[in-house]
Amino acid sequence: MASMQEFPIMNPEEGIPLFYPNVPANAAKYVAEVLSTRWIGQGPKVDEFEKRFSDQVVKSAHCVAVNSGTSALHLAYILSGVGEDKEVICPLFTCTATNIPILYQRGKPVFVDVATNSLNMNLLAIEELITAQTVAISVVDYGGLPNNYEFLRNLCDQYGLKLIVDCAHALDTYFNSRHVTEFADYVIYSFQAIKTMTTGDGGMLVVKNKLDYEKAIRIRWFGIDRTEKQQGIWKNDITELGYKYQMTDIAAAIGLASLEELAKAFSTRQMLYQTYQEGLQEFGNYLMEKQTENTTFTPWLVTLNTNGKRVGLMEYLRTKNIETAQVHYRNDRYSIFKKFVNGPYLNMDKVEDNYLVLPLHTKLSIENVESICGEVKAYLRAH
Repeated sequence: MASMQEFPIMNPEEGIPLFYPNVPANAAKYVAEVLSTRWIGQGPKVDEFEKRFSDQVVKSAHCVAVNSGTSALHLAYILSGVGEDKEVICPLFTCTATNIPILYQRGKPVFVDVATNSLNMNLLAIEELITAQTVAISVVDYGGLPNNYEFLRNLCDQYGLKLIVDCAHALDTYFNSRHVTEFADYVIYSFQAIKTMTTGDGGMLVVKNKLDYEKAIRIRWFGIDRTEKQQGIWKNDITELGYKYQMTDIAAAIGLASLEELAKAFSTRQMLYQTYQEGLQEFGNYLMEKQTENTTFTPWLVTLNTNGKRVGLMEYLRTKNIETAQVHYRNDRYSIFKKFVNGPYLNMDKVEDNYLVLPLHTKLSIENVESICGEVKAYLRAH
């Protein structure tokens, strides 16, 4: 079994942290404005944020703002028809937030091994896992790297399945010049503290049709139509199970400020990633998020294949005050998923001792990345 060895979170004053929140310049101003109004919970700022996100990021479709990416995924699974004993084909390697909401619905996660050349799902292994109980395929763009969405859309259409895309790591995701929302039935985004853009914590569900949108906005708030209730025309009855998943105007205010600086965040991350690519090019395929002619994306993570040297490299970099980590683990190692293990997962077995996430955030400078690359090269050359 792979080493689970990690280090305590590093104080940023000690050196170069792995993650750092990208708090936009106008966040405090916009939050202060919200705090002076009657709406600090879900109110007009949430509506404004949904519209601005739709116009600026996804360009179309209906957006439903919620309190976390996990909540958005749960809503997507509900809308996809996930229920008791229904199966969702999903990534073995991801944040557990991708797969835990399947269990909320008493569904069955069906794990897919990683690909041989990335930490995304091995798409060629999906079809043999489809059964009469399968209702959806859920994929993650690990580190921001897009999957082959033409392949996935065709597969879902062939078998009558819903395609759910977890874009917690991604924001500007394109495959063959088409935005991910053109291919997927449901797309979710995460605005958790350390993501490319943040609302403190929060998420967005993107849906295509009006019925899904209307249901999503009801069940994010107890199954109640807030608009009707506030207009005094609600029938004073709840006919479907809902949740307390709504975003607050405080979070939405931070989100609106984040959207103002999103292009800058994209360019900074892309520049830093290019510096990593150039700095580590002598090690060939060591970086695991790779731009291809089919894909356009902004990396959230930069992941190194250490070829079995992870623990030693982590220890060495920490002595140089550089924080690194594994970040995510294969989900079959967690007890809550043990009964769903359907392996072997040969590709994951090969890589699980090797991957290591290096710092990537907007507080980094090119000089910081060059220094990190220098220390990585020094260790790898010596070992």
